[in-house]
Amino acid sequence: MGLPDSSPGLLDPARHPVASRATAVDRAARVRYRRALMLMVMTLVVPGSAQLVAGDRRVGRLATRLWAALLVAGIVGMALAAYHHQYVFWFVSDTTALGVVRLGLMALAIGWAFLFLDAWRIGQPLSLSLGHRRAVVGLNGILCFSVAGTLLFGAHLVGVQRDFILTMFSGDTVHGANDGRYNVLLVGGDSGAGRWGLRTDSMTVASIDATTGRTVLIGLPRNMTNFPFAKGSVMHKAWPHGFDCGYPNCELNGVNTWVGDHQHLFKGVQNPGMDATMSAIEGITGLKINYWAFVNLAGFRGLVDAVGGVTLDVRQPIPVGGLGADVTGYIKPGVRRLNGFDTLWFARSRDSSDDYSRMARQKCVMNAMLHQISPQTVLTNFEKIAKASSQMVSTDIPASEVDTFMGLALKARSQPVATLSLVPPLVDTADPDIGMIKHRVKAVIAASEHPPAASAHHHRKKVATVTGGSIGSLRTGYAANQASNLGAVC
Repeated sequence: MGLPDSSPGLLDPARHPVASRATAVDRAARVRYRRALMLMVMTLVVPGSAQLVAGDRRVGRLATRLWAALLVAGIVGMALAAYHHQYVFWFVSDTTALGVVRLGLMALAIGWAFLFLDAWRIGQPLSLSLGHRRAVVGLNGILCFSVAGTLLFGAHLVGVQRDFILTMFSGDTVHGANDGRYNVLLVGGDSGAGRWGLRTDSMTVASIDATTGRTVLIGLPRNMTNFPFAKGSVMHKAWPHGFDCGYPNCELNGVNTWVGDHQHLFKGVQNPGMDATMSAIEGITGLKINYWAFVNLAGFRGLVDAVGGVTLDVRQPIPVGGLGADVTGYIKPGVRRLNGFDTLWFARSRDSSDDYSRMARQKCVMNAMLHQISPQTVLTNFEKIAKASSQMVSTDIPASEVDTFMGLALKARSQPVATLSLVPPLVDTADPDIGMIKHRVKAVIAASEHPPAASAHHHRKKVATVTGGSIGSLRTGYAANQASNLGAVC
């Protein structure tokens, strides 16, 4: 028995030509729509593939080959990064490589955007229905701007890193390790044009093993007097018997003041104040200083905020303010996550305290930042860290040596930091025994290279300390000034 003519879905093309034509047109429209979408997805996954199948094959071959080369380069780069960290450190610190990568990312963004637009053209948008046309335009715009925007933002970050390296690491002289160690003088002071030499707050030598990264922090009090300068230096010629012109101008932090009044002795020296300070540190410790870094303590606050703060064990209430100004509050005791403002006051506060306990607190801050700031934190907060660091630090370390120190810093994170501060009761800062100081410096460096087993556990059990704001003895205020494991006493 035959089906009635009115049976749905079984229209005879001969008897219903209009309906048949409508169905065919709808199918063709859907095919064109899916084809247009597929061309854009292909461009997202493999740039140039849309042109290979439906457009200019020369453009398609060029784009796909370039994409394949970039993929291979990326895979090789990641393999090198996994097995050879020094490659990564070189890559992120070499200004030429960073410049090439930045231009490459910008060119890639422009080229990929062009391929998306060409894929949209190949999809024949004018042949689509209005609804399909809007959907294709919207998707193409989202993909185009997302991919190009991501690449351009990456180029911006690479540019930030390159500018950071060029701005901060402007030294032009490379100094090799001395007796297997790099000795870097860290000077902390207030900001202000031309004022750093007059406002030196702290001086610390970071002596770093050139192979293992194991670090010793040697702190020097700013009120030390009657100290010698390195032989052969300008300052030694001016003061062959030591810096003894009388209090207060001839304290260690007064070297720069004296240099400012005798600039004619330092003709041709780019930074006479730092040069003189380095000769003083060398004369006191017997160490040859490779490089210096000046830390603007006011800018230090921004760096701590950029990494999300640091965790410190506050043993006693630390005054905020004081010494000529009102105490506006206190940092409360306890293991606390401190922001930049509080960390700066933890390191600098002298109200109800003295220089020596403050030196101990500063070393605890250094230790916390070394061990708590992870590579992941740096990557996720990179732009803020770069901005804060460029405002905080100036140094004579050349850009070509940055990768070396990055590698050493990564090694140092997994090891205890030893510390020696040349303060009472070990050292009489008014009349220091230079021979004894040099002997102790050699001893603490030698001990750091061969640490006793389970030293951290030993110190944690035996030493009861208060690294806080009190004036006290080695055991009640200054323990962080002399320790084989700084983390254990902080």
